[in-house]
Amino acid sequence: MVSGKPGIAKRQLILLTGRSHPELAEAVAKHLGVAITPQAAYDFANGEIFVRFEESVRGADAFVMQSHSAPVNDSLMEQLLMVDALKRASAKRITAVVPSYPYARQDRKYAGREPVSARLVADMFKTAGADRIVTVDLHTAQAQGFFDGPVDHLHAMWLLCEHVRGRYQGEDLTIVSPDAGRTRLAEKWADLLGGCPIAFIHKTRDPLRPNEITSNRVVGDVEGRTCVVVDDMIDTAMTSSTAARQLLEQGAKDVVLVATHGVLSGEAHDRLIASKAREVILTDTLPIPHEKRFPGLSVLSIAPLLARAIGEVFEDGSVTSLFDGNA
Repeated sequence: MVSGKPGIAKRQLILLTGRSHPELAEAVAKHLGVAITPQAAYDFANGEIFVRFEESVRGADAFVMQSHSAPVNDSLMEQLLMVDALKRASAKRITAVVPSYPYARQDRKYAGREPVSARLVADMFKTAGADRIVTVDLHTAQAQGFFDGPVDHLHAMWLLCEHVRGRYQGEDLTIVSPDAGRTRLAEKWADLLGGCPIAFIHKTRDPLRPNEITSNRVVGDVEGRTCVVVDDMIDTAMTSSTAARQLLEQGAKDVVLVATHGVLSGEAHDRLIASKAREVILTDTLPIPHEKRFPGLSVLSIAPLLARAIGEVFEDGSVTSLFDGNA
């Protein structure tokens, strides 16, 4: 006699989203051919957040999307609460889809008595109940090791590179790293674009004045060439605008600024316009409102890549195959 009771295992993919970037979630849902699971979410008068799903999630393979734009702490807390609610409602597997990882730049101690905030965020996701994380272009790839579970680190480079190839094919390109730490990324870009030369900008920062550069100089051949400056994010645009100005002063024909995450804090909008860059290329991992857009800004959709990654995770397929095994 066999003990136990036979049953039929049912797998159901459900997609949930926080309130920070619903347009991206809707685009991902459209690519997946699913509807976003309805939920109630609101803030109490003192700033506390409440979430509740309006449909059963028991036994589901749940993907919780949230882009962490300002205010970052609110969007992070909302996603953690959604993960916790899914765990307590008996979801089978919970994947936190984090197009832009919060606190990604605080991935190590630069001086004594500092936190490693990126690690703390990973611990919070694990404690809340996330089994897996899907994210795009971490500030440093080794931050994947902060999470005690699978991390699918997606790369927007192929999407961005294809846009640059189509727009600037036939021009003399130089791929520029905005600092010495991004030269490996510049090398990958150069390979994808057929062996372009690379350059980098040597810059010095004052540790007591964040987001400010004290000096820089261009290393590499940029004169008479279209320079493509590649980075993971544009926040205040101090680095990007300074790089564009320096390259043009060194004789560059044109400057194209490329980044995955468009944080665009403070006066970034005005700095990018004043930089005289020929084009600024971003993805929509973060919402870019109408008032922050301008002629020359191109925003590429990351939704197809996220949808394909979610599909591979749900089907227990290979996420690395999305990048021809080169992720």
